[in-house]
Amino acid sequence: MKRREFIVCFAGIAQALLSPTTCAAAQAAGKVYKVGILNAGNINAAIRVAIEDGIVRVLADLGYSTSRNLVIESRAANNQPERLPKLAEELVESGVDVIVTISYPAARAAKDATTTVPIVAYGAADPVETGLAASLNRPGGNLTGISDMAADLSAKRLQLLKAIVPGLQRVAVLWNANDLAMTARYRAAAAVAPTLGIAIQALAVREPDDFDAAFAAMDRERPDGILLVTDVLTILNRKRVIEFAADRRVPAIYEFDFLVRDGGLMSYGPDGKETAARIGGLVGRILQGAKPSDLPFEQPTRFQFVINRRTASALGLTVPQSLLVTADEVIE
Repeated sequence: MKRREFIVCFAGIAQALLSPTTCAAAQAAGKVYKVGILNAGNINAAIRVAIEDGIVRVLADLGYSTSRNLVIESRAANNQPERLPKLAEELVESGVDVIVTISYPAARAAKDATTTVPIVAYGAADPVETGLAASLNRPGGNLTGISDMAADLSAKRLQLLKAIVPGLQRVAVLWNANDLAMTARYRAAAAVAPTLGIAIQALAVREPDDFDAAFAAMDRERPDGILLVTDVLTILNRKRVIEFAADRRVPAIYEFDFLVRDGGLMSYGPDGKETAARIGGLVGRILQGAKPSDLPFEQPTRFQFVINRRTASALGLTVPQSLLVTADEVIE
């Protein structure tokens, strides 16, 4: 979707607390608010679409016109993270009232570009660990958002792999080592793996050519499963990973359901619609005058487990009934 401008207003989470009179008062001043969205990936990427469209829906559901008081402007680095600082500066110079960032590199670029424009970050892992915020409850500065639950989610993904692969002992974790947030996710998986009796095969990549070396390493020392940590680089090379897993008959788990629709075996991660709604809610509260420093980082509360049964059959796997009944979606 190539829309750049939508005119809407206000919040998501506070919807139930606000009366029509309050909404009317918010619009009365005639101010046109501008929300920037900064994405490290491609402008048409599935995550960007889900987040941007979700924010628009949350705001539009409150009854605000698309021709009145809020413009959404998107900037995407199209998988070239070195472009992010300039794009962040463009948004700041355009006079946006808040910037929504998708990925840690985008959040870092926005935070480096401004100390005054509020930022709502998504996909930036643990903001304290990555140095974006002072704490989850009191972020300080000009940034808040949705934080990762890397330890819990890593444990769950490894447990799901273990449930579908009898005797699972070694899992290859593939991640972008140039992304601090993705490195944090890898570390979370490595920390929890021993408690599940799993050894981690660490496969760091930094550019597309590194995937060949990662595949060669897995050929030399075959893992029982693969965990793909999802960022711009791994999304860009997702088909290579999915095809390698299929060719070598290695079960793999992913973080987002669109990777399962692309042919991956299974995924477990936050519900995209809920995440988008909560981001929209934070944006709305900021437009109403709340300071990011006073808005605690939120965590996802709903998660989706998706299985591709066709891929399982191709891998020679029988999906246990216990997994099928707990899956939110089974692709036949």
